Amino acid sequence: MNDLSPALDLGDYAGTRTPWDDPDWQRRALGWAERAVADAGLREDTARRRGVRLRPWSVLVRMPLRGGGNAWFKANPPASAFEAGLGEALARWAPEHVLHPYTVDAERGWSLWPDGGPLFADVLDAQPEPDARAWEEPLRQYAVMQRALIPYADTAEALGVPGLRTAALVETYARMVGTCAALPADERTDLLARTGLVADWCAELADLGIPAALDHADLHEGQVFAPGAAHPDRYAFFDWGDAVVGHPFASLLVNSRFVQGRYGNDALPRLRDAYLEPWTGDGHSAAELRRAVSLACRLGAVGRAGAWGRLFPGAVAGDGTDVARWLRELFREPLL
Repeated sequence: MNDLSPALDLGDYAGTRTPWDDPDWQRRALGWAERAVADAGLREDTARRRGVRLRPWSVLVRMPLRGGGNAWFKANPPASAFEAGLGEALARWAPEHVLHPYTVDAERGWSLWPDGGPLFADVLDAQPEPDARAWEEPLRQYAVMQRALIPYADTAEALGVPGLRTAALVETYARMVGTCAALPADERTDLLARTGLVADWCAELADLGIPAALDHADLHEGQVFAPGAAHPDRYAFFDWGDAVVGHPFASLLVNSRFVQGRYGNDALPRLRDAYLEPWTGDGHSAAELRRAVSLACRLGAVGRAGAWGRLFPGAVAGDGTDVARWLRELFREPLL
């Protein structure tokens, strides 16, 4: 048992509520994590402090190991507890592009992970001059992984990953608008009146014939590990708690915003095309693929709105403000 008080990281969520507030939950969770560390043949370095990061969507505990490095315990809320089982499955389905958990408790949404090495965000921060081309290879590898995961879409849903296929988006949109308490009544009426437009976009996207796949749904530089000594040419994609089974191209929604913020609009077409490169050769023209990206990124706002429902019960971020924000985003021109 580590007797040093852990270093708490609350970020911008100092008032949030998580299971960490419950001493009994702490005892059970940390006991599980300590046993998992031992079962993996590791020894915790009790002379170093643990780190605990608390967010409305996860509890993350850094457990320092003897000899250096860390193991990471993660607890998900009930609505994203699927991440534990999905992480275990991804290690089988796409072993080259994800972390392999030491162990998981899929029912409770608990998992223990190895250290993934340097974050891609840190690599980008260290660039002498900003160069958007650094994103080309990770986007290609991510697209290759998505294509390899297409046969597992149904299995991923069976593990609890939310299904957000194009055919279901209209109903999901209308339900979210109708139940979002943060929307004023007049705005709710206006958004519901646009359901037909959403249906038209969905029909056009479906007609383009790109199969459903696993969408990370929060793909940015802080969710990617850069290549390391063991895998010098491979990027690893992690933190799948926002994932959905839906249109794969919606992955560029969040990614394009982070790229724009770091490099500006001019970088976006080149990186979009780098992502699309593995999708060519299936009978779609470049124009069709680019149109599919535009539609998927627009409609992906529905998925982002839904992700804000996957918080710990009572979390301060669960007031619907972010749901409303993403529902409005659906009708703004996408970056791509």
